[in-house]
Amino acid sequence: MTNQSIPVIINGAAGKMGREVIKAVASAPDMMLMGAIDTSGEHQGKDAGELAGLSEALEVPITNQLEPMLGYVAGERQLAPGVIVDFTHPDSVYDNIRSAIAYGIRPVVGTTGLSPEQIKDLADFAEKASTGCLIIPNFSIGMVLLQQAAITASQYFDHVEIIELHHNQKADAPSGTAIQTAQLLAEMGKTFNPPQVEETEKIPGARGSLAEEGIRIHSVRLPGLIAHQEVIFGAPGQIYTLRHDTSDRSCYMPGVLLAIRKAIQLKSLVYGLEKIL
Repeated sequence: MTNQSIPVIINGAAGKMGREVIKAVASAPDMMLMGAIDTSGEHQGKDAGELAGLSEALEVPITNQLEPMLGYVAGERQLAPGVIVDFTHPDSVYDNIRSAIAYGIRPVVGTTGLSPEQIKDLADFAEKASTGCLIIPNFSIGMVLLQQAAITASQYFDHVEIIELHHNQKADAPSGTAIQTAQLLAEMGKTFNPPQVEETEKIPGARGSLAEEGIRIHSVRLPGLIAHQEVIFGAPGQIYTLRHDTSDRSCYMPGVLLAIRKAIQLKSLVYGLEKIL
């Protein structure tokens, strides 16, 4: 590795996404895996490469010591600025990001569930620290293309609903991607789904969650799913459906690697993969 290799910490390293990121970072010629953090007790001390299914050990053990690792990477001044990739849990991600920024480590965040208020607070904190931070609801290029197509379609349709489908181990609902998609459509300056009748929900939540500008989001959680989203537009006599399906988590890795490379160039928080393409 050269001295300009980007030192990377992976938080949530033992999870399904974390293991994919380990493999991607290990194969990237301009990156160096320096830390693998996970709170699960069963994986402590295991080699990150072996846990991810690589043929060779990386000599990077799984540890639950986040702050010492942040301090260690921050102290390696001969290297490029450090980056932490976070795929953990909505309950811990806010504190993880603040800790990383405090140490000058650039967060690349795939964990969803942050509130708008938390994102605003993190943006202010990153700005004051002049430290790059990327919060990416979805790292898939295909999802970015779906969202762009939805924005175009929204100019011609007044009725739209979003259905997002994920595995049943996902902790937050709606997904960050669905929320972001609704936000992008709401920014078009129109209110969708003008009421045709006075609706009554016989079971609360039957019509899904209500996002900005009248957009409904429906969440499905089932084993066998990975990550899927539909944006359905309706008009008299026609339905226009946009759908993105994930069949393997490797599809996110080009976006993750791009975000790692971009994070060290930034001085503030950026939200959304489309902002760095």
